[in-house]
This record gives sequence, structure tokens and C-alpha cells, in this order.
Amino acid sequence: MSTPPLKVGLCGLGLAAYWPQFPALKPQLESCLATVAALVSGPDSSSDTHLVNLGLVDSVPAARAAGSRCRREEVDLLLLYVTTYALSSTVLPLVTRAQCPVIVLNLQPTAAIDYAAFAQLPDRTAMTGAWLAYCSACPTPEIANLFARAGIPFHQLTGYLGEPHVAHELTNWLAAARAAATLRNSTLGLMGHYYSGMFDIQTDLTRISTVFGLDVEMLEIEELNALRSALTPAAIADRVSLFSEHFDVQPDSSPAELSRAAATSLALNQLAAAHSLGLIAYYALGTGTPAHQDILSSIILGASLLTASHIPVAGEYEVKNAVAMKIMDILGAGGSFTEFYAIDFAADQVLMGHDGPGHTAIAQGRTKVRPLGVYHGKVGNGLSVEMSVQHGPVTLLSVVEDPASGFKLLVAEGRSEPGPILEIGNTNSRYSFPLGARGFVEAWNAQAPAHHCAVGIGHRAATLKKLSSLLRIPFTQVC
Repeated sequence: MSTPPLKVGLCGLGLAAYWPQFPALKPQLESCLATVAALVSGPDSSSDTHLVNLGLVDSVPAARAAGSRCRREEVDLLLLYVTTYALSSTVLPLVTRAQCPVIVLNLQPTAAIDYAAFAQLPDRTAMTGAWLAYCSACPTPEIANLFARAGIPFHQLTGYLGEPHVAHELTNWLAAARAAATLRNSTLGLMGHYYSGMFDIQTDLTRISTVFGLDVEMLEIEELNALRSALTPAAIADRVSLFSEHFDVQPDSSPAELSRAAATSLALNQLAAAHSLGLIAYYALGTGTPAHQDILSSIILGASLLTASHIPVAGEYEVKNAVAMKIMDILGAGGSFTEFYAIDFAADQVLMGHDGPGHTAIAQGRTKVRPLGVYHGKVGNGLSVEMSVQHGPVTLLSVVEDPASGFKLLVAEGRSEPGPILEIGNTNSRYSFPLGARGFVEAWNAQAPAHHCAVGIGHRAATLKKLSSLLRIPFTQVC
């Protein structure tokens, strides 16, 4: 599935009355605007960010034209760079026409005015012009007041050009906007039904589409079965060879089971391509239909390969967690399906993992393939994957039902730690948290999440908080 580039509108706010009064001011502000444009676009011309540079907008007519261009080019995020004083009457027609999230950039040219150089300017007019290049902080309260009274949500970034904090924060905002835009352009495939009795994972698909912008496609196991039945022995053999390259296939994995898993893997790829799927949730028993049970008991390797190739697959029909996994994957963190396994009070660590697919691209070492005589709590038997998440910083993300807003993002940062794991053919890892194992578990459960969540590598809370702001849903970080 290809994702269109993130479209970012960049507008420098100014005031037309200044240009004839201070001839040097406009060129200086345009130079500052070019600096921000380069920061947004990045040094790589193949960047997945498309910049819509609106230039300096300094009047109501210019604002109307810029806002209409944003809407016409379907801008995902609008950066309002306050280069100098600007009227709020200029801002309103721009943002109401743009109809996208807005970040106000309150950025000075440098960390401070060079007062000695300022004092050497020839007259007060020149001094005023030099000051006006530094007065982005002046209209920012006026703009905030406008947004509050107009009911327009906005975000802000304060600093100066060349400051590492500004570059870091802007990178995080772009990552969050890219995640939101990617979700809006993604299709969630649902196959089967909920695992019976799990009230925590049942959710409202209309709200899923409304909040995250996802299209939802209902899939038939019969279609997957038809695709699987049409495969050639040569194609299946090639997929078995791919398994050996991607996984650490254990000696007790039989050729027959590998071929069975390979056929399902190929069919799953074809199904995902046919429906342009960006994420999948599935579960079924296949009771009374041997072909369906054969598919569902051989799906883990193929689902793991899809997950590692940016199409996360969540078992047990866990729709919310498929979304969480997708978000983490878009951020480059991976996003593997997991749940609480046990607490090691002696080591002050939490054991977490799950049966079924894993995000093998974030595994510590190669992922093992093991045969299981029984899938606990499910029907059938077959091959499964065993892996731990890379040791180091990790982030847990849960998409949680919220009565007021539909959903909220629940986040915790911790570490994946080395140590003994349960060698039972599941994904499983050991995690430590700043609150300690007991404190983390209680703080996490207090937020009433489902029992599944997504785990990804790196600390991603800052970006996830920005994403929740863009989605206009609450954010909670427990550690």
C-alpha cells in the first residue's frame, strides 16, 4: 500500500503597511521564511513531505487566496509562521478556508537581539525596522484569542531559528501529522468476528472511522480460501524459502506445516493487495469448515511478514489494537501485538507478549518459528513465532475507549530488558518502567484500557501526544 506524501502548508504572516515604511524588513522576513521552508522539506529531495509554500501573507485578500490554495491542494497541516506583527483579521480567512490543523510558529531570527549592533543603526526608523523582525511574540496572543473565540483548535511552537529545540519539535509535529494523514488514507480490513466474551475489545466501527479517518473493509474468509486454492506448488515453495531467510526456522518445523503456512501467507498478501489494506484485524474458529480452520491455524507466519512490511495484523479481532499497531509502525517504532503475561517482582519487571503474529522487524535477533501442538484458547495447531522486542527504550500504546471523546491514547515509556523468557512459541519480553512493575501495572489499569496494547521501539510519547492533539482526543501518559 503506497501512502501519499504529507502536504504541509507554510505561511509567513506579515503586515503590508510595513513594507514601504521599512524597505529592508520584507527581504529579511522572506529569508527567515526560506529557512523554515528548508527545515520542513528536509535535505532529501525524495522526502515524503510535500511543501506548499504560501509565501508572506500580509492582507485579507492574500489570506483568502492562500487559504483557498490550502484547501485546493488538500494540505494536511498548516504552519503559520509569525514573522512580525500581523493582524488577526488576516489570519481568520486563511485558517477557515484551509480547514486543517494549525501550528503557530512564534520564531525569532536569533536567540536575542544584538543590542550593540542595534544601537549603531543610523536612526529610529532603522531601529524600528530591525525590531519588527523580532516581534513575532507580539501578535501571538492576539492570534490565540482569535482562535479561542472562533472555536478553532491550534498548537504553538516558540523559539528561534537554528535552535535544536525548534528542529526537534517541528520534526515531531510533522511525524504526528504524517501519522494522522496516513491513517486517513488507510483501509482497515476486518475478517471474522470478535473472540467471544471479550467485552474490552469490542468497539464502534463508526467511531473508529470518524476519529481516525480509516476506511473499513469487511473481508470474507472464503475469498482468502479461494486465493489459497489457486496457488501453484512452485509459488508455495518460493514462500517456504522466504521463511528460511526471514525466520529462524526450528528443526522440528515439518515441511508440511511450512508449506501450509506458506500457502496462507501468499494468499494473505494477495488479499491485502486486492483491497489496498493498510491494517488488518482477524479472528474466527472455522468450526465446521475444515478449509477455514486450516487457514486460521496457519496464518501466523504470513501475518508476521505482513506486520513487518507495514501492514500490521492483529489477532482476536482487536480493532483498536490494530490501530495502535499502525500508529506505532507509521512512527517507525514497529508496533507489536502484546498483553500482560506475568510480573517478575524479584526483578521488578513486567512480562508481556502474545500468541500469534509479531512485528519481526523489531525483534531482538532472529524470530524463531516453532510448531505448537495446541493454540491455547483457540482451535487447531501449527507453526507460531517466538521473539522478544529489541532491548532498549520502548513505548506502549493503547487506543482506549473514552465516553466523552470516543477514544484516547494511553502511553507508557519503559525499557525492554534482557533476561529469561517463556519459550512457548509466543512473542514475549521483559519490561522495566520508571514507576516500577507494581506502580506501572496499577497506573496503566487505572486508565481502563483493553488488555491488549502495541509495543514499539524508542520513546515516542512526545510525538504521540502531538498526534492526539491533531486527532482532538485525550492523551494520558502514565510513565
